Amino acid sequence: MDNLKQNIIREIAQELDCGNECYYNLKTNEIIAIPNFSQVSDEEEFKEIFCKDLEKINGNKTGFIKIEIPESFQSFKIMERFVVQLNDQNFKSELQDILGNKKPFRNFKNTIDQSEFRQSWFDFKQKELEKTVENQLK
Repeated sequence: MDNLKQNIIREIAQELDCGNECYYNLKTNEIIAIPNFSQVSDEEEFKEIFCKDLEKINGNKTGFIKIEIPESFQSFKIMERFVVQLNDQNFKSELQDILGNKKPFRNFKNTIDQSEFRQSWFDFKQKELEKTVENQLK
C-alpha cells in the first residue's frame, strides 16, 4: 500500500475515533469529516457550520464514499480482541470481567486510562479502525 493511501486510511480512522462520519472522494483524495448528526442539539447551527461540506457531498453523491462510525457492537468486538491478545493475565481477567458486566464501555475506558496499557490500547484501536476503513474502501 502506498504512503498516500496509508495516510488517508489513518486520517479517516482518527476521525472515526473522534465520532465523526467521513466522506472520501476516490478521485480527489478529499476527506470530509462531519460530526455524527444524531448527537447535534441545534440542527440549524449544524447545517450552517457544515453547509459547504454538506453541499459538496450532496452535489457529488457518486464521488464520495461514506465511511460509517463503528456501531457499538463493533467497538465492543475491538475491545474483546484487545483483551484476548494481552499477556498480563491479571489485567486480562479484570478486563474480561468488565466486558461481562454493566457499563462495559465506561468501565473499560476508566480502567485502561489508569493502567500501563493505555497507549497499547490506543495503538491497537487505531490499527483496528484502519482495517475497518480499508475494508470499507475496497
